Amino acid sequence: MKLQNKTRVIVGMSGGVDSSATAALLLDQGYDVVGITLKLWPQDCVSRAEDKCCGPQAVTDARAVCHKLGIPYYLIDEADEFQKHVIRYFADEYKAGRTPNPCVMCNQNLKFGRLIDRANQLGAQYIATGHFARVERSSDGARTLLRRGRDMRKDQSYFLFSLRQDQLARALFPLGDKTKADTREVARHCKLKTAEKEESMEICFVPDNDYGKFLQQAKLAEKHRGEIVDLHGKVLGYHEGVEFYTIGQRKGLGISSPNPLYVIELDPVANRVIVGDDSSLDRSEFVADRCNWIAFDQPPGSLEATVKIRYNHPGTAATLTPLDSGKVNVKLRAAQRAITPGQAAVFYQDDLVLGGGWITR
Repeated sequence: MKLQNKTRVIVGMSGGVDSSATAALLLDQGYDVVGITLKLWPQDCVSRAEDKCCGPQAVTDARAVCHKLGIPYYLIDEADEFQKHVIRYFADEYKAGRTPNPCVMCNQNLKFGRLIDRANQLGAQYIATGHFARVERSSDGARTLLRRGRDMRKDQSYFLFSLRQDQLARALFPLGDKTKADTREVARHCKLKTAEKEESMEICFVPDNDYGKFLQQAKLAEKHRGEIVDLHGKVLGYHEGVEFYTIGQRKGLGISSPNPLYVIELDPVANRVIVGDDSSLDRSEFVADRCNWIAFDQPPGSLEATVKIRYNHPGTAATLTPLDSGKVNVKLRAAQRAITPGQAAVFYQDDLVLGGGWITR
């Protein structure tokens, strides 16, 4: 269905096939489409990955796609904001013994923060991204709801749980009803150069997925010796900084043991890495704080939900009990392995995103 009045929409262009197809679909639907790439790194950054959504190749590809589609394209420097809201957070979380989720922060503060600011400047009503997720109005029209993408293998609603109502109300996700194969077909049909481009599963600003090396090269963390202890406090060896370890880690501990040992907990105050056997990783209860609710302003008392404790987690049944100060107690029906402080816990009922919060220690 073609729109009679040309509603303007800003598309966040990452240089990948998903955002390319997003722009093409919106153009076909009759929108007045403008492509924008947020330049997130200073030009001389050594740790910038060349082909990621912040590298020069991504900019070249995004510009070429917009040229092919005949739409305006802008490259906007947001390096300072990215440093403040994503990189600084990333380093601070590791130093605090937590494992960060930079994609959530980037969506919240840049893609649906700074991009909305740019939309306002350019007179655009909506912003669109290549996320596999869906938005819709609630039956009473009072709220904007977030749902999983139809392609459950590609669903990215997990990364969008922290978006506010005012952000969701201006979001379009044209790929929400599509599969990845559909998306590539759209790009092929439009003869876009990104149609066959491989996607990366790594954090966009960490080359080779080696976050410890990135933290040191960017001078965001340095080695500092501390103890590796068992669950009884017995010293088994030494580490070079809690920020270089994650819950559930087994390799690279540098200690010998008759049975495999895993990182069970990180104690940044005592500068200790606590290790134990496999069974010690199981937990059936945790608290999430700084909760953001999408389906309602506040949960109506305790409720049953499915919770995902990391992006690639299949989800498990849980009872949510609201606590004071924006926290919620999560009691899992079945214990889960390696519940990691700093990661997002996102709550669902079927394909509806209720909201989510950040796992605490």
